[in-house]
Amino acid sequence: MTAADLPAGTNRPPQPLAVDLGLALAGPHDAAAEASRLAGLGADGLFTFEGAHDVFFPLVLATTTTSVDLMTNVAMALPRSPLHLAYAANDLQLLSGGRFRLGIGSQIRPHVERRYGSQFTPPVARMREWTEATRAILAHFAGDGPFDYQGQYTTHTLMTPNFNPGPNPHGPPPVLVGALGPKMTAMAAEVADGVLIMPFNSAAHLRQRTLPAIDAGLAAGGRQRHDIEVVAEVICATGSTASTLESSVLGARMLVAFYASTPSYAPVLAVHGWEHLGPLLRDAIRAGNWEELGSLVDDEVLATIAAVGTPGEVARNIVDRVGGIADRVCVYFPGSATDDDVAELVAGIHAAT
Repeated sequence: MTAADLPAGTNRPPQPLAVDLGLALAGPHDAAAEASRLAGLGADGLFTFEGAHDVFFPLVLATTTTSVDLMTNVAMALPRSPLHLAYAANDLQLLSGGRFRLGIGSQIRPHVERRYGSQFTPPVARMREWTEATRAILAHFAGDGPFDYQGQYTTHTLMTPNFNPGPNPHGPPPVLVGALGPKMTAMAAEVADGVLIMPFNSAAHLRQRTLPAIDAGLAAGGRQRHDIEVVAEVICATGSTASTLESSVLGARMLVAFYASTPSYAPVLAVHGWEHLGPLLRDAIRAGNWEELGSLVDDEVLATIAAVGTPGEVARNIVDRVGGIADRVCVYFPGSATDDDVAELVAGIHAAT
């Protein structure tokens, strides 16, 4: 994809594409060392995702060993109060010296309601209020405006001096929203500081659905493209040898299968005429056939959703997908990838942009 292929509102002058690596840990205990290792591979930033451990704690430790940007990608917003999000983001902005981005997302209904015990519907309206309220609270800490956000789903009107941390010397951290569907994407472009384009995506879905939604959100908010940060996310399967590539492909295939089994991601499959795949994967999960799951994702599906190949090939794939569109790219390695391969991939993206 070239700049000429893009709608006018999403086009930007050529610029370097920053690369963020995932700080995926079994727990926070080794986060400082792991962050230092990943930053040493040439990354411009590190991100955490919400899994079996808290999404913020590893980044606290990462501030002690790195000087790269840090981001939650993503913290589940709806189970948390906007005030909780604002306090955590403000503290990480302090600890990192102004290098923190707060990435938030909605998750899917079963997890929000049955795992977190929180409320989900209506997701876009709630996420709009959580985004607006978190940004308003951070602005109030900075001395810009009253502590007075009154929405339909969340209200914040009481703040006494002893609970106000005051202005952050590094400014308020930006708030970015993870999105896939056109309504959530447009809302994020309208009211957030940035859009996190979900990793289960394709070049065709990006062109046909995501970019027009970003343009619609910018227009609704009276904004220009330079007013927000666009962060693409790409699942990568890479290896410089046949054995390392095979192992990496296996992990990526399983992750793509897991994503594709979720109804929320059906629009990406629909763009390619693969609507049948989601029900097949859900049937396999219901039957407990986890080993079969990856085999249902053939090479065409895998190569369309993920970037597959040698580090150089994957770097070119990523630049072709999101170069000229995104400001940053978060790369995921669900399978094994050696440090040398990751460093070569990062360097390849930097060199190409």
